[in-house]
Amino acid sequence: MPPIIEITNLSKQYHIGKRESYKTLRDTIVNAVKAPLRMFSKNGAEEDSTIWALKDVSFEVNEGEVLGIIGRNGAGKSTLLKILSRITEPTSGEIKIRGRVGSLLEVGTGFHPELTGRENIFLNGAILGMRREEIKKKFDEIVAFAEIEKFLDTPVKRYSSGMYVRLAFAVAAHLEPEVLVVDEVLAVGDAGFQKKCMGKMGEVAKGGRTVLFVSHNMGAVRKLCAKAVLLDGGHIKTIGSAEEVIADYLTEYSNNISPVVECPNVDKDAPGAATRLSFFTQDGIPHAQFRLGEPWQIVLDFEIVRPIPHVIAAIGITNLESLPLITYWTKPRDLMPGKYRAVFEFNLPLAATELQIGVGLSSQESAFYYVQNICNVSISDVAIGKQPLRSRGAGILCNVKDSEIMLIREI
Repeated sequence: MPPIIEITNLSKQYHIGKRESYKTLRDTIVNAVKAPLRMFSKNGAEEDSTIWALKDVSFEVNEGEVLGIIGRNGAGKSTLLKILSRITEPTSGEIKIRGRVGSLLEVGTGFHPELTGRENIFLNGAILGMRREEIKKKFDEIVAFAEIEKFLDTPVKRYSSGMYVRLAFAVAAHLEPEVLVVDEVLAVGDAGFQKKCMGKMGEVAKGGRTVLFVSHNMGAVRKLCAKAVLLDGGHIKTIGSAEEVIADYLTEYSNNISPVVECPNVDKDAPGAATRLSFFTQDGIPHAQFRLGEPWQIVLDFEIVRPIPHVIAAIGITNLESLPLITYWTKPRDLMPGKYRAVFEFNLPLAATELQIGVGLSSQESAFYYVQNICNVSISDVAIGKQPLRSRGAGILCNVKDSEIMLIREI
């Protein structure tokens, strides 16, 4: 049996900074006149710089496979899914898909905001190529899964993002496309809904249909997918079993995350500023990737340039969608000019995830230094040496344990 998806030398190029939405006859004539002059521009460079989001990507997916697609932000994952879903055209290469594709790439993709939930179910089903009788047959099941019975006849523009994604996933998963494409949009839903979605995707795969799943949650990819693709800079870096590909990704990711980060000075007139963030394992080894359940440490160095009362140093932790998870702060202290260090001891109850770190300094409850997302750290349920560790829980949090925070000390 031939593969359900065949991708051969697929490439996608984007022009950076180009904002042309249409061309008039005058624009065409002017551009034709300017064209010979571009030959004399510096190094013959084009007016608009370009970037290859994908370059010469080739692989096959067999019917019934659940394929995980992973990689850092900007690796080309979403571009690949948009091309497979026919949202955008490739620059070059060839794709063969045998069957209908149901996509869930962004909240509300394929929905009309002025139409009700009921009307959008039929609209989205028609876009997927389903007959009205087929949609009617699955209608009650879709509504029950999405849990929107009370709002079925309300325009979807009044839906919350969670309601949007529940309905969008329910439609895409229940109308039985041969290929289901799911991006990280499921992160919008709550923990209970995410669990339902994971279960449904497992059912879809067991039913012989094909699933392409993009996620930064390595635990979810390992649980759902037998095979995975690692994209890096628009190229395929690794393709193979999910366990091997995830281990390769985490090894590379840990090598690219610096355990020491210099903090930006955002206001030269402020009474002080953070200067450096450092991360350490429980053994005092500089590192920015930690294994599940392992205690770790953040050291914040900062400098005070003039006397200031009631200083508090704070570390804020968010997920990759900038959802606040927890904030830790020191006890207030009156400080004279000098260099100081705050040490934060963590044993956070986190499942496998990637975290963003922010820093704040305040005086009498008024912030004089604050920077979000200075750097990232990774909590992994797969060890760097390719030895899998079992998670003690699902979602963001595991078993709760207290964390200790040391007081500010002068250095």
